[in-house]
Amino acid sequence: MIGGSARGRPLRAPPRPRASGQPGLRPTSDLIRGVIFDMLDALGADYARVLDLYAGTGALGIEALSRGEGTAEFVETDAAAIAALNQNLASIGLSARATVHRMPAERAASALSGVFSLVLADPPYYDVDAFAAAAMVASSPLADTATVIVVEHHRRQAAPDTLGGIPLYRSRRHGDTIVSIYAREEVP
Repeated sequence: MIGGSARGRPLRAPPRPRASGQPGLRPTSDLIRGVIFDMLDALGADYARVLDLYAGTGALGIEALSRGEGTAEFVETDAAAIAALNQNLASIGLSARATVHRMPAERAASALSGVFSLVLADPPYYDVDAFAAAAMVASSPLADTATVIVVEHHRRQAAPDTLGGIPLYRSRRHGDTIVSIYAREEVP
């Protein structure tokens, strides 16, 4: 982790499958996590209630938990990633403030309830509908006028101008990765 109460604590990741032909988990690097949270801090984002879509090891959601006193919900489909995520939460001592859901990210908008202050989405780079789950959340009761949405995506994938009525606030490119933040100009 790069900041907050868990700074310097390593995260576990499941081993990459060798013979499956499937791409392995691509945890968000420290550099990109730093970019994301520097942008969020400059925006004045609220870490009170966080949703981490495509959670993987939980790096983004755990970073948010580490920086605030709020709660986080993690959405992931892969059993090995969920096991690593649960181990990460336990080893850092954040399990009590977290809920892990095993479901596709696209189901989050219809399966979860309440309003999230921050939505983090780091979908697989090969996912052609990378913005779809974040857009569903943005147009659902899970988001309101104060919700900030972050999508990490490949540079070859253009960020839409809006997600569920929430405008693109800023994008920053680092190598092949782009971080796009959707928010109103002023976060209440």
